[in-house]
Amino acid sequence: MMEKVIITAAICGAEVSKEHNPAVPYTIEEIGREAESAYKAGASIIHLHVRNDDGTPTQDKDRFAAAIAEIKKRCPDVIIQPSTGGAVGMTDSERLQPTELNPEMATLDCGTCNFGGDDIFVNTENMIKNFATRMKERGIKPECEVFDKGMIDMALRLHRKGFIPGPLHFNMVMGVNGGISGTPRDLLFMVESIPSDATFTVCGIGRAEFPMITMSLLLGGHVRVGFEDNIYLAKGVLAKSNGELVAKAVRIARELGREIATPDEARNILGLKR
Repeated sequence: MMEKVIITAAICGAEVSKEHNPAVPYTIEEIGREAESAYKAGASIIHLHVRNDDGTPTQDKDRFAAAIAEIKKRCPDVIIQPSTGGAVGMTDSERLQPTELNPEMATLDCGTCNFGGDDIFVNTENMIKNFATRMKERGIKPECEVFDKGMIDMALRLHRKGFIPGPLHFNMVMGVNGGISGTPRDLLFMVESIPSDATFTVCGIGRAEFPMITMSLLLGGHVRVGFEDNIYLAKGVLAKSNGELVAKAVRIARELGREIATPDEARNILGLKR
């Protein structure tokens, strides 16, 4: 029997805006509202970016602290996973600010990626080592964000060198512009490339979201949905909240015989120390 499924909700990201979907949260209150909607629908992890009130992305530590306090007020036991990706063009020290708050988990991007046009999301090997060292020092569990097979290989190499402790946890990002495509063939290739004791989550970008999470559920993996990755509930139908996207993921999981993990069950699966 497959273990319970951990649902991560990526509630706002750094790029998607209210012009795309009016429900995308910017303010602290809106971020709290969207986190709560996802949590009540079944998410046990909130993947967190923060914005200024006008929607511009920021990695400001105080803004993260305010957002985390608001989410914890509404969802006391939820796992909060800040992004150290930030937005394209931010410096290392900017991106690392949320680690100063000692969250249980944070994201660790494992390679450089073309993000369309002239945008390059830069993560050199030394940057990845630097971010991984910071997380290890602070006891923060890294979620290795991998947009392609070579990024898995980088994570495995840095694991062997002691920078990333095991057991490893991956998020396979499928269908991003410049990364691996969101197809069953490519996801199977990615999943078969990680160690047997590793855990993995899958997110698909845009139309790839629900096909890719369904594939992950069949493979025994975990899932991520949310406005960062996709703003539609179905073709042409804007989601009214992150909670609607989580609720759809819950329905798919249950149809496939996978029960939903609570935050504390997710902590046990991932080996987190609360």
